[in-house]
Amino acid sequence: MASQTGSLSPTPGGMVAGHLSELRAKWGWFVALGLLMVMAGAIALGNLVLSTVVSVLYIGVMMAISGGAQIIHAFQVKTWGAFAFWLLDGVLFLAAGLVCIFVPMVAAEFLTLFLGVSLIIGGVFRLVAAFQLRPADGWGWIAFSAAIAVLLGIEIIAGWPVSGLWVLGLLLGIDLVFNGIAVLFLGFGLKK
Repeated sequence: MASQTGSLSPTPGGMVAGHLSELRAKWGWFVALGLLMVMAGAIALGNLVLSTVVSVLYIGVMMAISGGAQIIHAFQVKTWGAFAFWLLDGVLFLAAGLVCIFVPMVAAEFLTLFLGVSLIIGGVFRLVAAFQLRPADGWGWIAFSAAIAVLLGIEIIAGWPVSGLWVLGLLLGIDLVFNGIAVLFLGFGLKK
């Protein structure tokens, strides 16, 4: 009689545990990657305008490629009935990508404005949710994070359009540094 455990899907924890010895053997690669990410983050934080331009160029290239592919796709399924919508969506993506590529600072200003507005709206929604959770433990942390999001959004918009020169680069740099530190500590943890 076959055991039932052989037919069950492995859990994510079980899958990682199975590869743990393999990961431990590569701990140095995690440390190296973490250090590289921290250095890249420090460089990004050292020149926020250049980091912002690089971020916008990356976004632009991805949008232009996606838009071009969607235009091609529209012509492949034009008998489907939604040809105009696929084509228009692809043209808009391609146009937005080209704007990001050819005038990255203008695109950075608008992306930054959108980010500020999104932070405020998202923070307000989170604040409402926090007060609805009010009797539950931890609701204050949700309210605190919501208030921080609203304040960040207000700060970004208050400094706009100048904030468009540095906000995206700052966020990229912070993300690289913190992600690098996390990977670095993972590598040191795997060494043990």
